[in-house]
Amino acid sequence: MKKLLSLAILLSMLGTSTAFAVNDNTVLKAGTEENIQKNIYKDIKKHKSEKVVPKKNKYEYINLAWWGQFNDEYLNDYIIRAVENNKDLKMATLTIDEYYQNVVMQRASEMPNLSAGFMPAYGKNPMTGASQGSFGIPIIASYEVDLFGKNHNKTTGIRKLYEASILDEQAAYISIASAVGTVYVNIVKLDALIDMQEEIVALRKEISEIMTISNSEGIVSTSDLVKANKAYIAGTSDLVDLKKERTKLLNQLAVLVGDSPNNIEDYKRADYRIFGFSGNIPEEVSSEIIMNRPDYKKAEKMLEKAGIDVRVARKEMLPHINLGGLLFFNSKYFDSIFTTSNMLWGVGGGLVQPLFQGLSLTANLKAKKIAYERSLRNYEKVNLTSMQEVNDSLVSVNMDREKLAKQKEIQSLEQKDYKLTEEKYANGVIAKLDIDQQKENLLNVQRMVYNTEFNCMVDYINFYKAVAAQS
Repeated sequence: MKKLLSLAILLSMLGTSTAFAVNDNTVLKAGTEENIQKNIYKDIKKHKSEKVVPKKNKYEYINLAWWGQFNDEYLNDYIIRAVENNKDLKMATLTIDEYYQNVVMQRASEMPNLSAGFMPAYGKNPMTGASQGSFGIPIIASYEVDLFGKNHNKTTGIRKLYEASILDEQAAYISIASAVGTVYVNIVKLDALIDMQEEIVALRKEISEIMTISNSEGIVSTSDLVKANKAYIAGTSDLVDLKKERTKLLNQLAVLVGDSPNNIEDYKRADYRIFGFSGNIPEEVSSEIIMNRPDYKKAEKMLEKAGIDVRVARKEMLPHINLGGLLFFNSKYFDSIFTTSNMLWGVGGGLVQPLFQGLSLTANLKAKKIAYERSLRNYEKVNLTSMQEVNDSLVSVNMDREKLAKQKEIQSLEQKDYKLTEEKYANGVIAKLDIDQQKENLLNVQRMVYNTEFNCMVDYINFYKAVAAQS
């Protein structure tokens, strides 16, 4: 009975079943696939991207020195707070830990397995009618010989996902830093626009009051008075919209830095009159700069994984070689269970060749080849998209700089015009209404210039993001 029991356990452990299966047309006919399908693994074998490891110092991802070119302590503080507290960044880091544990689990499949159990039993002997108890302790070892490297390939494939998650983390840090910078710049821009809009509203109120008096004296028409009142109300409405937009951006900034929006009243920022960027954005960059973008590197990793998956699918068609061993202790008395007289042991092995599995193995291989093709197309798409984003950011920088230069020329002319208007008013040539209207024109031009200046700074941040913080 002991020998039969040990043999049954050993056979079940080794998996040497008498049922066989086919690997569904293991040999594919020549000429049935395109050349790109036949040679689908060659490129991936020739090129291997560098190994990626997570950085302990997360500030290396965002190039904090670049943000120092704004010369604004408040902006730097918000960037640092986001790195330390942003919830998306914490989730990205946890995702890396999760994928690492998947690597550890898959790596375990390359190792031998050892298990032990405890089997107490009590039964009645039908021959003698006597009852007796026994104790059994089986110790089972098994190992799949990775002769063709299938399990190691699986581990390598899982590691590619782990490295891709590290690149996702890097992209998340760059994205969050860019979002914080963009939101902050737009808040400072709104500070400028709100200040100037308040001046415009005050001027329009004064104009409305002058027009009311003039209308009562018959100097201006009622139509002109209505237009002045409409302009004043519209200016007040625009001011409300600007303040609403600023509050929403402050709420966004609070979430980005991991804070409650209830604290936005305490959020400090630079004076828009002195806020600026002292760095230098080049007019052109080498196309090779995209090769350091995390999304580009991730596309490489996923392409490599797809190639590995195809190799694994091929190796699933090869024989599986299993080794195993059993050490079994069985005795009526527990104190003598570990004696050699109560011990059974055995070692063995088995080889299983799939013969038929309803075309599942061939279908799996074809599916992995299709997945590889998709990964290859995604790699090409990321390549093109990366170049587009870099080019778009450079075009925006250069065009907005040119636009700003022209607007500053207009501002200079408008200031000269306003100065002449002031002289006319001082000499009594024109009325107060005329100088108020001219001042509003100057404020509108100044608002236009400030708007473009801050848009240029947003362009710089978009360039920073497009080149993955390498500038």
